[in-house]
Amino acid sequence: MSLLAPLVWVALLHLAPPCPAYRDLPGRPRPALPGRRPRNYTVPMKTIGLLGGMSWESTAHYYSHINTLVKERLGGLHSAELILVSVDFAPLEAMQAAGDWDTAGRVLAGKARQTEAAGAELLLIATNTMHKVAAAVEKAISIPLLHIADATAAAIMAAQERPRPGACVGLLGTRFTMEEEFYAGRLREKHGLEVLTPPAPDREIVHRVIYEELVLGRILESSRAEYVRIVRELARSGAQGVILGCTEIGMLLRSGDVEVPLYDTTSIHAEAAVAAALA
Repeated sequence: MSLLAPLVWVALLHLAPPCPAYRDLPGRPRPALPGRRPRNYTVPMKTIGLLGGMSWESTAHYYSHINTLVKERLGGLHSAELILVSVDFAPLEAMQAAGDWDTAGRVLAGKARQTEAAGAELLLIATNTMHKVAAAVEKAISIPLLHIADATAAAIMAAQERPRPGACVGLLGTRFTMEEEFYAGRLREKHGLEVLTPPAPDREIVHRVIYEELVLGRILESSRAEYVRIVRELARSGAQGVILGCTEIGMLLRSGDVEVPLYDTTSIHAEAAVAAALA
């Protein structure tokens, strides 16, 4: 080989155009130049915090509905900025049965702090019954708690042609939600709604179906028939609509099953969260 060959190769290398860097290839993003504002790929959206798992069956509906609503509002490939902390429901259900709401409140308060620390800017407790400990949760965090009863009351008032206090609604839910004042009392005192609940034997049916069927993902036509009967009894007693005050009931009962409006708290709560996140 000639002694001039290495010198020729060096000269060619200096004359050849530089090989483009990977980032400069077609289709690759280029870094912003000094003084040039980078393109904004995001839209203003608060991060929703979701305390779920109570039960996970309804939490899955929350997650799906929230993301569907965001996509409808923003279009394209948009989805929700969301932090989900899902708890093991079995210990909490045991606390409910034992009446140990103080411990249950401490558990959810700790989970709420965890959700806020992860970056949530507003919080939902994805269950009606556990709003019995909403005060303990709210005290533990600095971000807003979107109370499911408040969202439901707002939806009821918005659905009326001429909104007025004193509307009469039926309430289905767990025994705790139907019989204790943390939910119905809030609807009455804060929102001026009159609340009807089924008689004791029917409350027992509603409660049993929730805990023995719906939270396990079991949907039985016989139970649907019982719920339809109970809703119609509430309507005959004066209810102008019925609140599905357990986040699993919407899995069983649909608006077409009965003649009066049904207020599905899972959907209502999810819609309130999206409205707050995109406000």
